Amino acid sequence: MTRSQPGNSGISSQHSIENRLQIQCLLEPTLIISSGVGSDVVQGLTQTPKTLPPRYFYDDRGSELFEQICELPEYYLTRTETKILQIYACEIAEITGACEIVELGSGSSTKTRLLLNAYQQQGLPLRYLPIDVSAGMLESSAIQLLADYPSLQVYALAGTYELALSQLEPRQLTSRMICFVGSTLGNLNPQECNVFLSQITAALQVGEYFLLGVDLQKPKHILEAAYNDAQGVTAAFNLNMLEHLNWRFAGNFDPTQFTHWAFYNETAHQIEMHLKSERSQTVELNALKLKVNFESGETIRTEISRKFNLNTIQQELKAKGLIPQKVWTDENQWFGLLLCQFQAV
Repeated sequence: MTRSQPGNSGISSQHSIENRLQIQCLLEPTLIISSGVGSDVVQGLTQTPKTLPPRYFYDDRGSELFEQICELPEYYLTRTETKILQIYACEIAEITGACEIVELGSGSSTKTRLLLNAYQQQGLPLRYLPIDVSAGMLESSAIQLLADYPSLQVYALAGTYELALSQLEPRQLTSRMICFVGSTLGNLNPQECNVFLSQITAALQVGEYFLLGVDLQKPKHILEAAYNDAQGVTAAFNLNMLEHLNWRFAGNFDPTQFTHWAFYNETAHQIEMHLKSERSQTVELNALKLKVNFESGETIRTEISRKFNLNTIQQELKAKGLIPQKVWTDENQWFGLLLCQFQAV
């Protein structure tokens, strides 16, 4: 385990960004590289049906495309959750009081700012613990926040969610709130979701909080439009995963020989995104010493996005000791934001 902190720039500690930022790297980069990188690709592409982990969406181009997706007229998720937070962030701050914010994946930090603004308006101390696998991303986003919030303290954790949650240091404020917004819970299947919620409760003390954003069940045509936008940005985002694999693992995927396919599985209540092979073909990923055969029409599932029933998810949370204190939705009831407090089961 290593810890890095930028040096003192000579500015007073009250105003110095450097003195208000700590980044803890939970694994040495060499250990990350040596710990079976690509094994998840091998496992996914050699099973039936074929799958790939959604994390391979996010090279530089993939991240740019996702930011574009969030602005699409069909993609209601980001703007709907943001609107809920704009309206109710102050109420969240009132309920929790002085509270450290632990966020799993901060992204562009738009939603983070809504929460920080609410706590700042109430004169509460600001301490933020973002968690992400990329130390570089953590540092760049934290520096932007620190420039805008002079009293903010940032203690960033570079590592997986599981590792970071298991190694959270004792809180410095009177309470703590773990935030998992953006509907990312939907990318986990029910078994993975159960494990994840257990990791959340293991990281919380009794009386602390969990803020969760979930996409709710709604008509099929609305859901499918959100993942099959007219401009084709989501298709480009999906296909870019193949370019990422080519670059990362010396592969020869031809994206022109695959098509984007996204549909709503009404039985499982989940969107499924696939890449469909347009012909019989063989693809090699030389860095992984992997050769993969595709039949014409065979697919790779690249993502699931489960859509939740608000009553059902509340029962699942209660079973873990995460008791909903307040539940907010938009006027269409398309998206849910749940503030839970951990109580001993």
